[in-house]
Amino acid sequence: MVPAKRVYLLLVLGIAIAPILSLFMGMAISIAVTLLFDAIILGLMIVDGLRVRRDRVEITRELPPRLSIGRDNPVVLKVKSGQANAVIQIRDYYPTGFGVSAEEICATVLANSTQELNYTVNPTQRGAFPWGNIQVRQLGVWGLAWDDWLVKQSLEVKVYPDLLGLRSLTIRLTIQSSGSIRKLRQMGIGTEFAELRNYRTGDDLRFIDWKATARRVGTYRNASPLVRVLEPEQEQTLIILLDRGRLMTAQVQGLQRFDWGLNTALSLALAGLHRGDRVGVGVFDRQMHTWVPPERGQNHLNQLIDRLTPIQPVLLESDYLSAVTTVVQRQTRRALVVVITDLVDAIASTELLAALTKLAPRYLPFCVTLRDPQVDYLASTATTDITNAYIRAVALDLLAQRQVAFAKLKQKGVLVLDAPANQIADQLVDRYLQLKARNQL
Repeated sequence: MVPAKRVYLLLVLGIAIAPILSLFMGMAISIAVTLLFDAIILGLMIVDGLRVRRDRVEITRELPPRLSIGRDNPVVLKVKSGQANAVIQIRDYYPTGFGVSAEEICATVLANSTQELNYTVNPTQRGAFPWGNIQVRQLGVWGLAWDDWLVKQSLEVKVYPDLLGLRSLTIRLTIQSSGSIRKLRQMGIGTEFAELRNYRTGDDLRFIDWKATARRVGTYRNASPLVRVLEPEQEQTLIILLDRGRLMTAQVQGLQRFDWGLNTALSLALAGLHRGDRVGVGVFDRQMHTWVPPERGQNHLNQLIDRLTPIQPVLLESDYLSAVTTVVQRQTRRALVVVITDLVDAIASTELLAALTKLAPRYLPFCVTLRDPQVDYLASTATTDITNAYIRAVALDLLAQRQVAFAKLKQKGVLVLDAPANQIADQLVDRYLQLKARNQL
């Protein structure tokens, strides 16, 4: 039981009127009256607190089955009241280190009703975390005391990569499949035959199937020509190599660079599986730490999530040549090989350049680097301060060195994508879809 502010105000009021009473009744009587007044207030406070215990609210917590790292995950507290209106304060003991939208929730719940109170948590690490109980305070009917108790709701929660982002990407890919992909088919972009349809104004005459049209004209008079509808080739192979070495341990926008890379890898894998390709993933440092062979289907995506979620970056220099050699040995057919990593400059990334060059022209190498948005901000912010000017010069030099390295990669036939870590997933998926539409795989 915790006294409410009203109790302290009343006690202070009793002390304040004691000197006034002493002028009319004497000092001894005024002290006695004040003590009696305070005793009555404290007694009422106790009674008020005890009454609340008979009419406590009921609280249950609802969480997503799997939390997503770096996202605002919704938490719902369902509060069921009793016979009277309930003024409550709730503090949920979420895992230490989680960002939270509201540390304490205050609400008034009407009598005989159920109300949902919502807030969000933002995990910054993957793994399993203990979630504690719920501390509740409920104000008495007279507003004199808070009844304080714990609701047993402790459990263990698991934080996964950005599953909310994957869900949004699935919706986007589905919409594109029913819209833009159909448009691509009409334009004749692709290599695999899909169907025959009637000629429409604006169709490319090169895609008219004259043999099918002749057979149709022989059967039906005034029949329109038939056009071959093509679609991008499926069942191609996509290999994703995710670096978990020293460069991937840096913090970028509140998350480790490796977490951004893992989210990007899963987004690309989802896009590849959605387009009918076989997707394989390798995670490497000095050696190939985890290898998931290329497969198709939604079940394969679930397998990738389960296999990759426990992996953490390490303070080791990555061996790119070893990773590429593993791919060459295990994947003999042509494939799009996407290496998700980071680089500093052409000199420090010599091994990366040599490894990617080794893949061409048998494979289609694609280097994806996760840039720190803070470097972009520092490089683009003008300043007159000497210290900030030096900082900006360093940022500009870092970006220039990266461009030199990318230029060398492009000369060797390596595809390159360099983007801020928090934006690269969408850009990489778009580039992959473009490669599919242009039949570059």
